[in-house]
Amino acid sequence: MYPTQYLYISGQFLGGEGRKTQDIYNPATDEKIGTLPHARPADLDAALEAAQAAFESWRWSSPMDRSAVLRRVGALIRERCDAIATALTLDQGKPLREARAEVLSCAEHAEWHAEECRRIYGRVIPARRDNVHQTVVRQPVGVCAAFTPWNFPLSQAIRKTSAALGAGCTMILKGPEDSPSAVLALAQIFHDAGLPPGCLNIVWGVPSEVSEHLIRSPIVRKISFTGSVPVGKQLAAMAGRYMKRMTMELGGHSPVLVFDDADIDRAATQLALYKSRNAGQVCVAPSRFYVQEKACDRFVKKFAEVYSNQQIGEGLAAGTTMGPLAHGRRVESMGQFVADALARGGKVVCGGEKLPRAGHFFPPTVVTGLPDDSLLMTEEPFGPVAPIVSFSTREEGVRRANNLPFGLASYVFTESLSNATYASDRIEAGMVNVNHFGIALAETPFGGVKDSGLGHEGGQETFDGYLVTKFISSMSSPY
Repeated sequence: MYPTQYLYISGQFLGGEGRKTQDIYNPATDEKIGTLPHARPADLDAALEAAQAAFESWRWSSPMDRSAVLRRVGALIRERCDAIATALTLDQGKPLREARAEVLSCAEHAEWHAEECRRIYGRVIPARRDNVHQTVVRQPVGVCAAFTPWNFPLSQAIRKTSAALGAGCTMILKGPEDSPSAVLALAQIFHDAGLPPGCLNIVWGVPSEVSEHLIRSPIVRKISFTGSVPVGKQLAAMAGRYMKRMTMELGGHSPVLVFDDADIDRAATQLALYKSRNAGQVCVAPSRFYVQEKACDRFVKKFAEVYSNQQIGEGLAAGTTMGPLAHGRRVESMGQFVADALARGGKVVCGGEKLPRAGHFFPPTVVTGLPDDSLLMTEEPFGPVAPIVSFSTREEGVRRANNLPFGLASYVFTESLSNATYASDRIEAGMVNVNHFGIALAETPFGGVKDSGLGHEGGQETFDGYLVTKFISSMSSPY
């Protein structure tokens, strides 16, 4: 059964009484499964006031107390994994196995932040005079507003809430209206873990209206956004107008370099399986494949064989390995990518057309023979369409990998230490994977360069965006 959805403001769960509501649909069946209440302007003001009031005490709370809350959150996530994952599959669509993996990874993020928030250190700077003491302290920035996407609703929410709360900030979070259940489940978990009222508030509504209301408020001192580049730039411009700090995890178009000295069958198999995760709706999904000339035909054959062998269906069905796209707009977008590819001389190796069934399903699709200025090679498909082209020299491969304004994730497959070092040093991306997939862990920094964002989440950098640095110079009486 799909859980009832609420707002969560100042420790209270608020339903749809007197509020506008929005229907929630299962993308695998296009059937209505629930309703979501939208926050009224008065609700947003109440959330702002609650977050500000809570900040006045939470900012001075002991790191040990904040750590204890986050540890309990991690334990409760593990206890409630099956229920959260089932609801997440219902409203987001991904296979239950992937939903469970997302939920369990969130427990790790809570536990990591529980330990790291006890290690927010300052420093002492030796002074030029013996009666002067110089110290640097790091303090919470204040009330934060966060906006998270629909593709990994729990994972994106836990990264922001754990970092903000662990740093001593309070937060208002607007989660994804298309897949809200996991975010509300997280609110319930923080509530049950003993987080004081007002430290975390969950609101829903028309994204542009909610974001403008929160960002323009003088109470909010920092924003954190995960989503598309165009929307991220709009929010960044708005935050810049009010001189507010920001963390932006924006889209990418992740290049893959496969050298001819790589284990081609292994690389093709691993990349095809990784590309199929969440039906390709992953910001770090491999999405532009450059394969060295001698190995290209072999790679395409193996990749298409593995990629097209996915069992497509409803996420709760046994054996499903790839679920639906999140909504009909994504299916239409995949069709547009394929149409442009064909018009530009591309060849569809497998897939290419919407599946004739209920729900928002598009098959694994491989396209070859595309020019670098085609739609698939310049815009992130964010779905199960994979363009594969060839390159000659490593210099050419890196140059073409860097020819877009995005720089989030990247992938290199080679057995040559020289090629691996050359490519990983020169690829313009915030994250580089060599011969495997090793990013998005709690203990590693996650973030991009160029148009793909500002700041990092995870790793020892996780609290940087939620802290201000204060220098204190104090003179005592002469000795």
